[in-house]
Amino acid sequence: MNAHQFYPRRRWLVLAIMAMLAGGTTWVVAESKRDEKPSVNIKVDAAPLPRTEDTAVSFNPIVKRVTPSVVKVVTRERAKEMEVNGASPFDDPEFRQFFGPFFNGPGGGRRVIRQPPQIGLGSGIIVSADGYILTNNHVVDGADKVKVTLGDGREMTAKVIGTDKKSDIAVIKVDAHDLPAVTFADSDDVLVGDRVLAIGNPFGIGQTVTSGIVSATGRSGDLGLDYEDFIQTDAAINPGNSGGALVDMQGRLIGLNTAILSRSGGFQGIGFAIPSNLARHIMDSLVTSGKVVRGFLGVTIQDVTPDLAEQFHLKATKGVIISDVTPDSPAAKAGLKSGDVVLDYNGKPAPDSRRLKFAVAATEPGHEVKLRLLRSDKEETVTVQVGELPGEKQLTSAGGNKDNGVLDGVEVGDLDAAARNEFEVPARVHGALVTNVDPSSAAAEAGLAPGDVIQEINHQPVRSADDAVRLTEHSETHKTLLKLWSHGGTHFLVVDETDSKPSS
Repeated sequence: MNAHQFYPRRRWLVLAIMAMLAGGTTWVVAESKRDEKPSVNIKVDAAPLPRTEDTAVSFNPIVKRVTPSVVKVVTRERAKEMEVNGASPFDDPEFRQFFGPFFNGPGGGRRVIRQPPQIGLGSGIIVSADGYILTNNHVVDGADKVKVTLGDGREMTAKVIGTDKKSDIAVIKVDAHDLPAVTFADSDDVLVGDRVLAIGNPFGIGQTVTSGIVSATGRSGDLGLDYEDFIQTDAAINPGNSGGALVDMQGRLIGLNTAILSRSGGFQGIGFAIPSNLARHIMDSLVTSGKVVRGFLGVTIQDVTPDLAEQFHLKATKGVIISDVTPDSPAAKAGLKSGDVVLDYNGKPAPDSRRLKFAVAATEPGHEVKLRLLRSDKEETVTVQVGELPGEKQLTSAGGNKDNGVLDGVEVGDLDAAARNEFEVPARVHGALVTNVDPSSAAAEAGLAPGDVIQEINHQPVRSADDAVRLTEHSETHKTLLKLWSHGGTHFLVVDETDSKPSS
């Protein structure tokens, strides 16, 4: 799919950790070379859950088995100074007598906002004995330091291996061995009515267990994520539970607690967890390649409504309508057309646009798939070679050879309409959007941050992400001059990677 979505601001929707986190954006840290394929050695038990009328007297045996695998995650974001331009209601003298210490510069001109250090709290799940931990992207979002507290009281510094904003999943790692790793269940086998336990660290009061049932599956929480396929539960989830475990009655992981819907800010019986199968897929991609590789067709799709079903002569409101095809995309090359109705994707029904989007994303780029279509009242089968979803581009050379490129640890993307809307970038501003920055990189130390727009690199104009990649490849210099648009204004920035590059 070639659609991008960003977080909407809805007063009644509360991410389970947002009340305790600083704002920020995300990064992906590509630690390993492409020819090296690290993997997470996890435990999986895909046997179906026995479903009988028996009821347990106590959940304690399950709790004792699972809670050592659930950890507390504390994040710290250092104090920052942010430049902003333009008038502000705080420029009024009545306000400035209170807010003056936080602003510099004349009213209506450049001001510096000093943001104090931020502390965030969440949960995580140990998924391998050698220290890999699953949590939510919004738990570690923007963090400069991540600390993990294990069930036995040990506190460790964690490294962010990778994050995926589109699904709100992050992988972190601690340097430890023989940790109590959780066992994964097959989340596709979860049924409505199954009993579950939610385990996490709400409000920082300590590890807490709540019980409930699976209220629904395949939910879209309308969180603004590109990929939403939540397990809904009435097991209580509160701020601090984000990244915690949702387990079945055998203590196996079926979900990653992520968000709640609430009009009050507290839990009101509707919580969402990312299915463990999806979390595993994202985790494997982040660990092996530092990013999530998703399949791509290049179509804009929509669900079939009763009115559309009538106009397209469909017998039921099932299937997915292709409303547009991106030029030169895999779909265009295969002959897909606007108005085609996708009935099956690679032999499986495509009942709605969300499930088709997930199916395409989960397809490995380069594979051929068959689409059963309805076109002009006739069924046809079309073969498409799936491409790779276009997205962020890494400003380093292939293989991670730092001496062949500059701006190591920085990722950029093109400024499309959705990105301009999310980061409030004016139409007059052109360049490459910074989407992720390795917090340990020289670029981060210099002040480069997600949301900045690179307009020039060493006095050379940048109009796209491809321009930025080209201008940072095979550079002989260790210092890079950037012209940036950031926080409503333009300024220059020098990134000095002298210490991070080997001498010649």
